[in-house]
Amino acid sequence: MQIRQHVGANKPAVILYPSGTVITFDELEARANRLAHRFRQAGLHEGDTVAILMENNEHIHAVMWAARRSGLYFVPINTHLTAAEAAYIIDNSNAKAIIGSAALRDTCAGLAQHLPGGLPELLMIACTDAQPDLPGWDRYPECVAGQPDTPIDDEIEGDLLQYSSGTTGRPKGIKRELPHLPPAEVPGMMSALIGFWMDPDAVYLSPAPLYHTAPSVWSMSAQAGGITTVVMEKFDAEGTLDAIERHRITHAQFVPVMFVRMLKLPDKIRDSYDVSSLKRVMHAAAPCPVEIKKQMIDWWGPIIDEYYASSEAIGSTLISAEDWLAHPGSVGKPMLGGVHILDEDGTEQPPNQPGEIYFEGGYSFEYLNDATKTATSREKHGWTTVGDVGYLDDEGYLFLTDRRHHMIISGGVNIYPQEAENLLVTHPKVMDAAVFGVPDDEMGQRVMAVVQTVEEADSTDQFADELLDWLRERLAHFKCPRSIAFEQQLPRTDTGKLYKNGLIEKYSA
Repeated sequence: MQIRQHVGANKPAVILYPSGTVITFDELEARANRLAHRFRQAGLHEGDTVAILMENNEHIHAVMWAARRSGLYFVPINTHLTAAEAAYIIDNSNAKAIIGSAALRDTCAGLAQHLPGGLPELLMIACTDAQPDLPGWDRYPECVAGQPDTPIDDEIEGDLLQYSSGTTGRPKGIKRELPHLPPAEVPGMMSALIGFWMDPDAVYLSPAPLYHTAPSVWSMSAQAGGITTVVMEKFDAEGTLDAIERHRITHAQFVPVMFVRMLKLPDKIRDSYDVSSLKRVMHAAAPCPVEIKKQMIDWWGPIIDEYYASSEAIGSTLISAEDWLAHPGSVGKPMLGGVHILDEDGTEQPPNQPGEIYFEGGYSFEYLNDATKTATSREKHGWTTVGDVGYLDDEGYLFLTDRRHHMIISGGVNIYPQEAENLLVTHPKVMDAAVFGVPDDEMGQRVMAVVQTVEEADSTDQFADELLDWLRERLAHFKCPRSIAFEQQLPRTDTGKLYKNGLIEKYSA
């Protein structure tokens, strides 16, 4: 996959919001080429790994493109991690280079003490003239200013080496075999969908951090198609509406928690922005409550499509807004790979019977340095799973139930907390919710909820009782929490996944 050539020297490839920084396609191409030459000069070759510690800034796409066209694996690291956590990924991936930014200076400075083999030789940090040096690190992009801005002679396709979010333990590297072909001969993973969904005149909004799989893959795929990408430096609900109006956004991708944040804005704010430029919107990464999606379609029109996939790329489904309205709650039919629903014994389930979701025909991968986890993701036919649970209806539409490891067993009954979570966030006073099991002497586990309210003043025992009554009117009692606690902020990733382990430990005690 390559950056689209000949799209016009001054056409923006990247526009940062809200700063307004613009990187044209020609400049993105030149920046990526200079850095690719530096990689080769440092002795990096096909199959080596580059770690990236950058926020959404003007440099991160050039770094990813430079690695990709040099046959390297590139590992964008979550910017919220501590130096020790980031060092684990750098060590686990055997990174031969690290490129950081001034915003992550403290993290970069703390890496050395947590790396058993020490820092790699190639270290770069993106700084402005006003920012101080980091000893031992070259200042980027000054350090590549003398490199050619033409492509390296031995361009070959690299790939993203994504690490899981680590919601159930140490993050795992998801590694695929490189294609061993020049970039021009390798279609991007999302190229077909991008080409179908957007045209070269589209303006694509990327509101999430680029260290996640979908934002990096989709934005690079858009750039490969000559499409301008507006990158939000940090997600903000009202700022999203402003970016749509200001840049006449035609296409965008969100996660459901972003929908919730925008829907909770006061009507006078929501109504003050013009979002009529939107043609299609995509969402993924986490299940979207049916009522939340209906509210978004009422607001933006039937333009909100959805896909279901994973960083492992074992398979995917797609459903259009129009099709979803006829099958509310579904994530669609297979786009890549066939779907199988299996019970705990590996027996294929009939329609409408939930089980673990397996795909066949997707991309092959391994969990880096973890043969056991890789093996447990496969079954006897070679079908693969990431642990999601769901069912197929009579027409073959897939519905998600929850993650396998989220299941609560109370009195011998299996309870999937996603159902209660989806309902809770539709309450006008609730911003976010987590439902999980805590130990119970009689039932084994009992269901508990932790809620983040829109207004902190509503975090009272009285509202907890009201919310429990409200839930019981809408959901079978055995699925409802027995108690509700409040937190100012829930530990949720930027892609909408909840880190429940800390909550479980706190409230189990």
